[in-house]
Amino acid sequence: SGGQNGVFPHPRSAPPPPPPSPTTIGVLPLLSMAPPPNVTDVRENHRFDTARLDAYLRTHVQGYGGTKLVKQFEGGQSNPTFYLVDSRGREYVLRKKPPGKLLKSAHSVDREYRVMKALKGSAVPVPACLCLCEDDSVIGATFYVMEYLNGRVLKDVLLEQLPRTSRTAIYDQMNAMLAALHSVDPASVGLSHFGKSGGYFSRQIRRWTSQYKSSITEDTDTAHMELLMEWLPANIPRGEEDVTTLVHGDYRLDNLLLHPTEDRVLAVLDWELSTLGHPLADLAYNCMVYHMPAEWVAFTGLGEIDYKERGIPTEEEYIRAYCKRTGRREIKDWYFYLVFSIFRAAAILQGVFKRSKQGNASSAKAAVVGAMASHLAGVGWEMVRKNAPSQSLPLYRPHAALSVNASLFEAWKKRADLPSPFPVSARAQAMREEVMRFLVDRVMPREEEHAAEIEAGRPQWVNSKVMEELKAQAKAAHLWNMFLPKEAAEGAQLTNVEYATIAEMLGTCLMSSEVFNCAAPDTGNMEVLHRFGTPEQKKRWLEPLLEGTIRSCFAMTEPEVASSDATNIQTEIADDGDHYVINGRKWYISGAGDPRCKICIVMGRTDPAAPVHQQQSMVLVPMDTPGVSITGPCTVFGYDDAPHGHMEMVFRDVRVPKANIILGEGRGFEISQARLGPGRIHHCMRMIGLAERAQHMLITRALNRVAFSRKLSEYSSIQQDIANNRIEIEQARLLTLQAAFAIDKMGAKGARAHIAMIKVAVPNMTLRVIDRAIQVHGAAGVSSTTFLAYAYAQARTIRIADGPDAVHQRTVARIEARRMNAKL
Repeated sequence: SGGQNGVFPHPRSAPPPPPPSPTTIGVLPLLSMAPPPNVTDVRENHRFDTARLDAYLRTHVQGYGGTKLVKQFEGGQSNPTFYLVDSRGREYVLRKKPPGKLLKSAHSVDREYRVMKALKGSAVPVPACLCLCEDDSVIGATFYVMEYLNGRVLKDVLLEQLPRTSRTAIYDQMNAMLAALHSVDPASVGLSHFGKSGGYFSRQIRRWTSQYKSSITEDTDTAHMELLMEWLPANIPRGEEDVTTLVHGDYRLDNLLLHPTEDRVLAVLDWELSTLGHPLADLAYNCMVYHMPAEWVAFTGLGEIDYKERGIPTEEEYIRAYCKRTGRREIKDWYFYLVFSIFRAAAILQGVFKRSKQGNASSAKAAVVGAMASHLAGVGWEMVRKNAPSQSLPLYRPHAALSVNASLFEAWKKRADLPSPFPVSARAQAMREEVMRFLVDRVMPREEEHAAEIEAGRPQWVNSKVMEELKAQAKAAHLWNMFLPKEAAEGAQLTNVEYATIAEMLGTCLMSSEVFNCAAPDTGNMEVLHRFGTPEQKKRWLEPLLEGTIRSCFAMTEPEVASSDATNIQTEIADDGDHYVINGRKWYISGAGDPRCKICIVMGRTDPAAPVHQQQSMVLVPMDTPGVSITGPCTVFGYDDAPHGHMEMVFRDVRVPKANIILGEGRGFEISQARLGPGRIHHCMRMIGLAERAQHMLITRALNRVAFSRKLSEYSSIQQDIANNRIEIEQARLLTLQAAFAIDKMGAKGARAHIAMIKVAVPNMTLRVIDRAIQVHGAAGVSSTTFLAYAYAQARTIRIADGPDAVHQRTVARIEARRMNAKL
């Protein structure tokens, strides 16, 4: 029984199979009627007519006894693969094209059959292929049948369940099989015409670009793939396009069948992408595991491990072994081959994702796996940025002719002389003027030098000597730690209003906050330690932060939850005697990429059963604590903000003493609210400074640029832009100073509405001002020749950082309703 759909009941018993015939090719005696553990019932959209299949196989496979059992293998994202048992108890494997509309040249099961047939008997072990059917009328698609080999397919690249000696042996076997494949002479096995000779990378980049574009869906994020599609063809290593061998195309651990009990390869499987090509494409694809995190659903990697302890070779050792086996002396531009492999893998995953949406994917996990395509492309582009600085997206480099000069200083002074409704002491006014002069005379003239020095330091994330020199000068001038609360002896004893006027100056030059040791996230972290830290915590961490000898980060945002709601945080801080054990994943952790970052304040849950706002705690985690790992940088509109950076971090069984808790368990939400009040004032005033610089650049450009025989400044539309900028900047400044004044008088809690209002109003104003400046600058406005594109990226980020607009609008609305004795 079983009908026409290829699903048969599992037989309870079967007669013993006859002895194998010496003339029967490639079938093994059935060891057990129990099917392999990695098979399931045939999925509905992959079912076929077993009667037609029987008729065909009886004719084309010698000794085939009629289909008794059909199951589908769980793995495989491309071609559906099936386990067959005939009435004589012999086992086979059938692979076919998937159903539905397919991309051109994809799913070439006929090529799989051809290459395995040719390689049988060579140094590369493969299953015996028994027949190929290209008649779609049989089961609806091209298919082939091969022998079933009893062995192991290991998907875990860490080989966790195996002893150390087996891990070493299996990785060595994988390396040896790849070297053996690349040593096969295609002509000697009848494959000289299996592909074109030379030009492999050019053809492959074109092919996978086309395949990727054909697989784009309406929700595909194509940004990083577009960058890779542009970069790859222009950076193929010289002299490598003529190298040609037989290549597998998808060479990885789970495409090897291992002996059931021995650490050796029985067969290399899944040859769909095989062709004549470049051997290093195979090697790089095989080595992708060294660059992927262990937690990924697709292309699972090795992550951060102790290779020696586990018995797994390092990437360098693996490459060296391959080169020794193939006689290759060296590999130049290794990162190119890795980037190419990642690009190709991302294109494959995008195809898998599209097939999942069409309902004809081969794996039940296709939708999840395919969705990783954009993320994988991002990994590839980051590799380009780190290894090919000349091809990276540039850091912002302010054009010398457009740098802020003395005219902006004079404009600042004139505005400072205007009467203000908010109190500013004479001492604070004098300090503000010192900061103005320091910025114009010392900091702004060195912006380009600072940016160039960081760029030259790639791929290592290094701070610039320019920054350290300027910091020493600012510290000597006593322009240091000005952000600290008025009561802090280590600071400048300024009110929030007084420091706000200085923060505006710092915003005009994006490197300047660090120059004066007033840069986020250190400012917020220092305030937390100052207000809530124990004497021991202050001694170990606050003092070096105040000195500017180390930096810090604040780990709250998580990729899996809406982190704008702090009660969503999932990171676990578990009680374990005298220690806490931390497990969780964070991302966009600003400052974590800086090599000077030594301490992280981690927000996590200590008691999920507590009241909702008492579940969270903050704990100090030194960056060198075992289990803390940085998995990679997160870019902002393509900028990595080196050496500061915004990192993805994993905390795996991180143990810290209980003395590292800040204020006590369940106080995290309380601390975060106190931390963010002044910090949002700082952010907004810096944004106003950024807007002032954009306004200055707009006016300078309009006064000196001619279009259609008139200066741009003579056009009424430009004049309206200038006027609207000034109106909106002044409104935002007054609103922000009012919020600062409210904090001075009522504290951060009493000023909640004011703080929420500026957090919405100011970044949006800044974006409008910068956008108008960009428009007047034309192409220069969106390029790296001015600071405007980078400034726009920074301002847009602030609409999300420290809470998105909607959260603050919600706060304002609720406070307004309470004033009317209502509740929203």
